[in-house]
Amino acid sequence: MDLDDRTLDEDGSMDALAALRCIDAKWYKELAGKKARWMDLIGDYAGSECFVLDGESLLQHVLDDELLALGREGEPSFQLAHAVHSMELLLHEMCKRSAAFDVVFWEDARHLTLKGRSDSVVAARLLARALLFRHLCAHAAGMGLVVHAFAGLADPAWQAYQRRTKPMFVMLNDGGALEGDDRDMAARILLQRDFVFGLLTSGVAVTLLHGAEFRDSKIFSFVLEQRFGMDTRTSLPDSLWEGVRFCRAALDGRLKGRFPHVALEPLRTALPDPISLDEFLKEVMKYFVSHQEGLPHLFWELAYPFFLHLMVLPSLTIDERARDLGGLDGQLAAVLNDSFLPYMNIVMAAFVSRFGVSLDVDGRVFVGVLRYFTTVAPSLERRDSVRPLVGDEVSSRLEALWSSANVPLPDLTNLRSTQKSVPGAGDPGRAAPEASNNTPFTLLPFHNEVFDAELEAVHVAVADINPALPPAHLEFSQGTPFADTTHWHAHRRPILPKHLGGGTPKQLDERVRRKRLKQEQRFMAQMQRLAATLTGASGRMLQQIVIPATGRKVAEVADKEASTGQPGRDKKEKEAKKAAPTQQKKGKAAPLSGKERIRQEHARDKRAKEDTTSQGWWLEQLRQIDKLPTLGNKATALQALLRNPRTDAGWLAVEARLFALHLTLQQWLAEPDPDAPALRDRYAVALLRDARALYAREDGLTPTALGVLAGVMLALGFAEYVAPLEAAAAAHLQPDRELAFSFVKLVRSKSRRPAHKFMAVREDPVVWQMRVFGEYMDRSMDGAPDARVAFVPDAWQRDVLDILDRPKSSVLVVAPTSAGKTFISFYAMEKVLRESDDGILVYVAPTKALVNQVAAEVYARFRKDVDGRTCWAIHTRDYHVHDPQKCQILVTVPEMLAIMLLSPPLAKTWTPRIRRIILDEIHTIGQHEGGTVWEQIILLTPCPIIGLSATIGEPEKFNAWLGSVQNAKGFEHKFIHHPHRYSHLRKFAYFPQLLPKDQPFAGLDSSRAPTEVMRFIHPAATLSFGGTLPPDLSLEAPDLLRLYEALKSQGYPDVEKLDPTTFFPRDEFIRQKDVLQYESKIKNALSSLLAAPDALVSTSALQQVIRYVHDPVLAQTPVARLNAPPSDFKFASGLIHLLSDLNSTGSLPALLFNFDRSECTDMARRILATLEGAEETWRAKSPEWKRKISQWEEWRERQKDRERLAQKAAARKKDQDDDGPQQGEDRSWESSFDPQDPSPQFSFANMAAYSKEELMADIAALRWTSTEDFLFQALWRGVAVHHSGLNKAYRSLVERLFRVGFLRVVIATSTLALGINAPTKTSVFCGDSPFLTALTFRQCAGRAGRRGFDLLGRVVFYGIPLDRINRILLSRLPRLTGTFPLSSTMVLRLFSLLEGSDYAPYAVDAIHSILRLPHISFGSDFGKDQLLHHLRFSIDYLRRSHLLSEDGKPVNLFGLASHLYYTEPSNLALTALLQNGVIHDVCGQSSLKQAERDLVQLFCHLFGRRYLPEVYATTENIRELIKKGPSRVVLPPLDPRAQDVLQEHQVAILDVFSAYALAFSSQHTDELGTDNQLPLSKLIVGAADTSAREATPLITHLAQTARTSPHARSRFVATSGHADAFGGVDELARTARRGVHLNAHAIPSAEGILQPARPLNAYLYDFFMHGQVDALVHMNGIRRGDVWYALEGFWLVLTSIRGDIEHLLTGMAREAQEAQEEADGVDSGYQSFDPSEMDEEDSAGGADAGAFKRPRGASDRDWRVYEVVNSVTNEFGAKFKAMWA
Repeated sequence: MDLDDRTLDEDGSMDALAALRCIDAKWYKELAGKKARWMDLIGDYAGSECFVLDGESLLQHVLDDELLALGREGEPSFQLAHAVHSMELLLHEMCKRSAAFDVVFWEDARHLTLKGRSDSVVAARLLARALLFRHLCAHAAGMGLVVHAFAGLADPAWQAYQRRTKPMFVMLNDGGALEGDDRDMAARILLQRDFVFGLLTSGVAVTLLHGAEFRDSKIFSFVLEQRFGMDTRTSLPDSLWEGVRFCRAALDGRLKGRFPHVALEPLRTALPDPISLDEFLKEVMKYFVSHQEGLPHLFWELAYPFFLHLMVLPSLTIDERARDLGGLDGQLAAVLNDSFLPYMNIVMAAFVSRFGVSLDVDGRVFVGVLRYFTTVAPSLERRDSVRPLVGDEVSSRLEALWSSANVPLPDLTNLRSTQKSVPGAGDPGRAAPEASNNTPFTLLPFHNEVFDAELEAVHVAVADINPALPPAHLEFSQGTPFADTTHWHAHRRPILPKHLGGGTPKQLDERVRRKRLKQEQRFMAQMQRLAATLTGASGRMLQQIVIPATGRKVAEVADKEASTGQPGRDKKEKEAKKAAPTQQKKGKAAPLSGKERIRQEHARDKRAKEDTTSQGWWLEQLRQIDKLPTLGNKATALQALLRNPRTDAGWLAVEARLFALHLTLQQWLAEPDPDAPALRDRYAVALLRDARALYAREDGLTPTALGVLAGVMLALGFAEYVAPLEAAAAAHLQPDRELAFSFVKLVRSKSRRPAHKFMAVREDPVVWQMRVFGEYMDRSMDGAPDARVAFVPDAWQRDVLDILDRPKSSVLVVAPTSAGKTFISFYAMEKVLRESDDGILVYVAPTKALVNQVAAEVYARFRKDVDGRTCWAIHTRDYHVHDPQKCQILVTVPEMLAIMLLSPPLAKTWTPRIRRIILDEIHTIGQHEGGTVWEQIILLTPCPIIGLSATIGEPEKFNAWLGSVQNAKGFEHKFIHHPHRYSHLRKFAYFPQLLPKDQPFAGLDSSRAPTEVMRFIHPAATLSFGGTLPPDLSLEAPDLLRLYEALKSQGYPDVEKLDPTTFFPRDEFIRQKDVLQYESKIKNALSSLLAAPDALVSTSALQQVIRYVHDPVLAQTPVARLNAPPSDFKFASGLIHLLSDLNSTGSLPALLFNFDRSECTDMARRILATLEGAEETWRAKSPEWKRKISQWEEWRERQKDRERLAQKAAARKKDQDDDGPQQGEDRSWESSFDPQDPSPQFSFANMAAYSKEELMADIAALRWTSTEDFLFQALWRGVAVHHSGLNKAYRSLVERLFRVGFLRVVIATSTLALGINAPTKTSVFCGDSPFLTALTFRQCAGRAGRRGFDLLGRVVFYGIPLDRINRILLSRLPRLTGTFPLSSTMVLRLFSLLEGSDYAPYAVDAIHSILRLPHISFGSDFGKDQLLHHLRFSIDYLRRSHLLSEDGKPVNLFGLASHLYYTEPSNLALTALLQNGVIHDVCGQSSLKQAERDLVQLFCHLFGRRYLPEVYATTENIRELIKKGPSRVVLPPLDPRAQDVLQEHQVAILDVFSAYALAFSSQHTDELGTDNQLPLSKLIVGAADTSAREATPLITHLAQTARTSPHARSRFVATSGHADAFGGVDELARTARRGVHLNAHAIPSAEGILQPARPLNAYLYDFFMHGQVDALVHMNGIRRGDVWYALEGFWLVLTSIRGDIEHLLTGMAREAQEAQEEADGVDSGYQSFDPSEMDEEDSAGGADAGAFKRPRGASDRDWRVYEVVNSVTNEFGAKFKAMWA
């Protein structure tokens, strides 16, 4: 049955249309619509991981290109050179971005490649497929590629490949959405959906090639990840899969039925022995001869010129192959297209696959040959008349070919009789090809002294006079220069104060002033609490460093540095330097002065008195401890004493800790089986840890103490270690004193032998340390005291200090979390504060949360009072605290600093005072969003920078560029790379599918053992997955010991060199530094095993080692079960068991990371419900609880009696001054008991860390926010959620409660990973996600292992397949790459900076940096000349857009374009619409409501654009969605008036940048050379030199009739008939010739606005209409956690537009602005406070949304625009605020 005839068959299977609709509705629409993630595949997602590029999708990308003349209906073109170039170009784009991929062809996936209704199209695509595949195979090695071909996903060879290489994803086409009811295409798309389903079922993710963007150094695409179980297909109807099978059989049958005479073989990568073209054609001829009865009409006559064209192609240049198509009459064209070419192409395709030959075919050259013989050549009456026309060589080859088949040469006169049309007739059915635009393009005159110097190398035609620009409809301020002097959103506030040239800010009324004061008080109260938790000062006063005013200005300091070359140090710094140990002089000490002797005597007297007091106190404490009944009680009491400050120093510190050793030994002796190995390890570790710490003390050690410690060492079997330890301690020894207690006897008096033999460790001390003592080893790395800091810094930290002491030095520090980077920032801050009173340090953090945290730490650490200034300030896009221009430490986000660095007024007054800029988390420069801004800051910064990061891949390469920028600015630059964490991270996997069925949760105190489902992952065991060792893979001491044992068991060569008993010293404790050296040796051994050819074979030495270290439980569990994700039920129900296990092993607090906000919330709900349900069940059944409630109720009944007694007691004592408890005060447990409180065994909260009253107050303060009630209930049980979609006040509370230890379970996205101070014992990754990348894994895992709290952190993978765990652990960090530095708006902003600052030196230097030092130019082929050409033509575009004057002054709507820079090209499209009156026309409608709706609809086409996936935006699906709610879902088309204006705007853009490409390619013709080289294989196509070829009449004719060679267009693309006229900016960028680098994303093209790639989501328009968040989530498909940010962005755009329109209107009535009274408040950045933190009474539009009066001179049309924009802003703002109010 044919596809077109089939509907629903009697067997129950579906037809193609029904099956496609079914699989889309039940599966793919949800996956591609709501679960797809738009990601940077190389930078964020895959990094250096290997993936697969689907070969068929690659070919579809090539063959579906509308510019390619191949496989077109009714056309003989077959432009293979163009196709090969397009294929190599895509591969080159991927390779140059360091993508690691193989190209894989699946025969089952070929049907989309071979689509086409006619035989001619299918045959052409079949031949192209075969030839392109053969080209790939033949040149794969030269291109650095590997090509594979498999039958399908069930092919054992594919499955073996998958097991061997473990590709991270397959990049392919999904088939797209079906247009209409074409059953043939439906079947092809259905098979592709089935292919995607099969890949995902096998655990391989999918990314989409169609629609992928190659932007700068990144590749963006949608990522589809969905983990399936083994029986997933059963979740969809059987009839669907029957339909799939039918469609596959039908398409296979149709292909065979079309060409029954040819056996088409599958693609094979194996290359047979190469044969020549002539030999290949002889084989083809044999086939034709044997099938003569089926040959088409005129076959032999047409075959002759066809074979002839194959032979002459190598002698033609690529330029001579650029030809028009035409000149064949309808009859001959019909024979060619309908019979000859389909037959010839299909046979050639079959033989190419069979013989593996590489052919070059050119349909237009073939037509040219045919036209020559039919219309140009002289008489062909005689058969030998062809030889003079084609030459002897070619003629002989053809004659030999015909002779080999025993076929007479054809009579070509038959062709002439068939061809009747006149030469040059156009091709029927196709428009004539476009002609090159020969009109010379001249640039508008332009002059600017700074830019002229940069543009000297650009030599292009410039108009002699300044032509009149096309008229603009701008009614606001035609030709008016723009002064960027006000803030963008707070647009009525000047940037500078009035005395420095700014305007007068608006007077604040009393109501607004009170509101501001209230907000500031509330914020500072939060800041105080935040600072207290960050510094451990909760409940105590902050210990701030008070820095006095210096009286110096930064200019004075800079002058002194310039004259002396040394930093101007203050008195304190000089004294610290003098006192530093490294600076002290050797020799005799200087005599003490009388004052110093008196001081020392007083100090001795004070110490003696304190010693006497401490002695008495200590004896009393010992007596009290001795009274306690058990050793456990005594140990607990002693631990409390050790927290007393008295026991921190001196002899008492030593004696108290010796007493702790004494109690530990007594506990060991009291054990029923003290000789048990586990007990021995536990006690020996504790004793040695504490003994070693005592040896290392520099105060309080006495000979008696050393004797006790020696006894402990002897008893444990470490006698050899005593002498070195005592020798090191001798320098700090103090006068002897007896202990106040009798230490347990460990050594026999006479024999000096151990008194308890069972205490000695039974193995070699070195081996024992490696096995159990690893986390307690000394972690210092060449540490030495340094007076500049209060701790003992390691060598690398001292290097950083030395760099910071040099004012002209910058540094990049790359060190993992917990390594000790925090001090760097605060040391630099203190230096700036002490250096002058107006010098500035800017701290840049990537998130607002981190900004607030850093500011709180600055507030907690420093205090400096200078009139008119503050010590610190915060500045973000939404709010600021204190004046950013009047502080010394500015904490901000990168966007704000970039704005300030580009601010013209600040360039003269603020920017020159910046002394240092700290770029924290500098690796975010590589991210998709915001990375460009980080690079701009680095290029614009006027001072040395401090770059900090824990996660930079290949940091040396990034540092090379960074250093080049800093050196060019005159700064020294250093790179500090410390790769080692302070604390190790131990990895575990938790598989909830291994939990027993229906396992109950009985509470946290149920004394049950852990479930044993959590399994240890040895780092080396991950190598079973394949791959190499990442450079930051860390191995603990026990891991290394286990690996040594494994290597020894395998007889590894020279394994004795790795024996730890000989590698490590025998008489001292092993240090972490020593372990790192040993790790290097073990890693070398592993690397050698990995490099072995049989490494992946199960019997190899590597696999044997892996099995040796692998967890035994995991080894015995079927791999399929470990790689199958748990069901949703198992995942959710297992969470409580995971947390219970962590609790029982002491591994809380924990951060649970999930990268889906809604899933974070769902997890918290489930945990809360489980705790509440279990508690309810327990309370209903527990006699203990019932008894407690009964006692409490009895206590309540006696409450009145207690109150009466209390009143009597109070009356008796009212005249007494008694601070003690009153007699009637009740301190029983009942008085604090509340049955509504969670029971402890059903709560993770640490109630000792935070009082109930404090928490109640915190929750009450949050009731006004949009925080859901269940989140408050979860807080009471120690569980919280943290992600950016939640209220900021709630998030701040969560961070604070987590730091103080009250919360022990927090579920978060990556918001807690990026530098936030939220250290934890355990990081848990809950469920897989595309966002779980190499970078996010390291950031999130790095939270575990709290320095100062934990020596070991845990990382747990929960519900993640084992293969995915292995992949993550073996992943490598992506390297940081650059972005294109220039956009048209950036050019505008540079001119604004230059002009507005009056050519300030900083502004000039900033322009030089941007143009000369961008990252993308560093070490790449993107030359400076090309960047400058782009700049020059951007200037011309801006001039033609009425945004820039002839001499470079910003004019007219510059402010609007500049302030919306982050929306380019939409900002420039908006200016075009304003200039041409479209906005005025829309707003000028009589109905205000209609005007508002139309304006919002227009703005939605420009800003906040989100595409709907094709399968989601089908007419049927949208129709169903609209029935369910108020949203339109799909944005209506663009207004026709706007469409026309933007089309003209787009034509102008294309003209300008096409001229750029033409000018550059023409100017650099000699340097660029001939454009005949393929981009990746570097093969030369065509004849490189024509001097030696035979000048036959045919060759001469072909050369003379070729089209004029284009200049800017690729010669390969020109072979399809294209000249230098481009259809769009995208076409211009991707088809420009080799050597012309055009960045389509840097050109402000309006193509995407005019022709969206996919339907646009109407979510913004819908929200404006109905204001319903739920509708946006359920209908528009916006993730709930993304809604706030998406709407906020649009709201900020509206406020910017409104502000700039106000600015333009007030420019016409300047006197109105000057009449305003000066305000009392400080100026603002954007607004005063975060909009989500405003009070209820705040206006929806923010603080600046008050009434704006119509200025004098404002026209009716201009004022109407303002009224509509203002009304839209207020209405949208009101609905937006209602979300969180």
